[in-house]
Amino acid sequence: MKLDEVTISRAIIDEFSKVFLDYTDVDVALVGGGPANLVAAKYLAEAGLKTVIYEKKLSVGGGMWAGGMMFPRIVVQEDARHILDEFGISYHEYEKGYYIANSVESVGKLISGATSAGAEIFNLVNVEDVMIRENDEICGLVINWTAVEIGKLHVDPLAIRSKVVVDGTGHPAVICSTVQRKVPGAKLGELGVVGEKPMWADVGEKMLLETTKEVYPNLYVAGMAANAVAGAPRMGPVFGGMLLSGKQVAELIIERLG
Repeated sequence: MKLDEVTISRAIIDEFSKVFLDYTDVDVALVGGGPANLVAAKYLAEAGLKTVIYEKKLSVGGGMWAGGMMFPRIVVQEDARHILDEFGISYHEYEKGYYIANSVESVGKLISGATSAGAEIFNLVNVEDVMIRENDEICGLVINWTAVEIGKLHVDPLAIRSKVVVDGTGHPAVICSTVQRKVPGAKLGELGVVGEKPMWADVGEKMLLETTKEVYPNLYVAGMAANAVAGAPRMGPVFGGMLLSGKQVAELIIERLG
């Protein structure tokens, strides 16, 4: 078979453009491609909701790739083991209730699970703002290429419409912080964006299921961003709470949107 470089270029541009245009109007837009949002995307897509993830980096998976201190292993507790099973992630029991998984395999299968369910992922896209309508309710996102941000280029962004948005941007809680900064009088949750406390895995993991919720009209939080908004402790390389948070935020949205 003789290959033509222009045909290859056209195929990439044509296919991407069609999908990108189709996803300018979605049910759920998840910001950040970490484990919580990857889990959420699978369940949301399986429920028939049009679901997209925007990740500003080249790679998807957040901090899970590196495990703990670049040892590519993660720990998942008993409560979340069923999610490993649902994504087909291999693991073994280290001690009673503590399960060890390969972090690289885990990320790969989370990505595969989300995309196989029908969720779309756009990497190298930076979410720089939100769209609002009446009563300052969120109705979408303002996006640009990450390269524009890195290059500090004066390039206007584009916008997408979404019924709900999920902030899964980890420690910075970027979307929640943007809303609090730019919407006069906006109060996210009970206290606003507090910022995470120092590490306490036991408390942080338990609180994550309390902090995963809607914190502003049409804006939900999941994963470490949820604890950062509420001022709960960070957890470290135990990922059960992150997985459960993703499943919980998906269930909340599915219940709302049907």
